[in-house]
This record gives sequence, structure tokens and C-alpha cells, in this order.
Amino acid sequence: MVQCEMCGTTVTDPKTVKVEGAELDVCGDCAEFGTEVRQDTSSPTSTKYSTSSSGTSSSSASASSGSSGGGRRRDMFDEMEEVATDYDDRIRSARESEGLSQEELADQLNEKVGVIRKLERGDTLPTDEVQRELESALGVSLSESGGDDEYEFDSDEGSSTGSYTLGDVVKRKD
Repeated sequence: MVQCEMCGTTVTDPKTVKVEGAELDVCGDCAEFGTEVRQDTSSPTSTKYSTSSSGTSSSSASASSGSSGGGRRRDMFDEMEEVATDYDDRIRSARESEGLSQEELADQLNEKVGVIRKLERGDTLPTDEVQRELESALGVSLSESGGDDEYEFDSDEGSSTGSYTLGDVVKRKD
């Protein structure tokens, strides 16, 4: 038995529907919020997450589908580093500790002063190249590593299995 990925109820025969572009396994009640997806049962080696039609297994096709006990599936975003939420403060503090003005830092990085201003205000995220240049020039890290322990829920609500579904954190408007 699996849980409905929208409301969290236990379902013996979930329906796969597409809601807002995402494919979800849901109960009959929640199925009305999406469009049912037809599963191709002609290939026994293919899964709904498979990207190839051949019998060879790729890393994405061999990843667990969530309900097979191994935890959540891994994807390319798990390997990426995210920009820290306080990147603007880190840039400003490091620049000031180096004794540089925004104009001097911009000249050193061969960037426009407006880019530095927007970064320090938190109006824009740095591109990968600008992030590397800032980290090198200021000796500061602007990244937070992606990982499994990234999200925590303060709520005591949730399923009895300890995992959360969309229904645990989103309230449906009826």
C-alpha cells in the first residue's frame, strides 16, 4: 500500500495523474485535480521514470521510485551546490573587511557596479561565474551544499511512517 502524494491517505490502487506538470500517484478523490496518465505496460523493464526505451539500465531508471523502501530518488540537483540564503550579507561583509568599495570590487572583477549593488541588496542571484569570481576575490564561500537533511518540519503532523507528503504541508481549498 502507498500513500496519496497529495492528501496522504493510504491507497491500495493509486492513480497516476498529471497535476501542474508533475506526475503524482494519488487517491480517487484527488485524481479529479489532474489529468490521468496512461501507463505503457508493453515494456516490463521500463518504469515511469525511465528515460530510455531499451533494456539497459541508466542511473535515473535504476533509482528507487520512493515506495520501494530505499528512501527518496536522487537527481541532478542533489549534486549541485546552492547559493547561501545570506549570500548578500556575506558579499557585503567580505568586501568591507577587505576595505573595498563597491566600485573597486566591480573593477577588480571586471563587472558593472550595478551588479555588485544588486547582489549586496539580494535583488539578484550571482551567476556561476560571478559567484566563483567573488569567492576567489573575497575569500568567502557563497554556497550551501544540497543534501538530504536540508528540509526540516517543525510540525508534529505528518504520516505515521515519518515521511511527509504534499498534503501534510499544503491545505486544499474546497
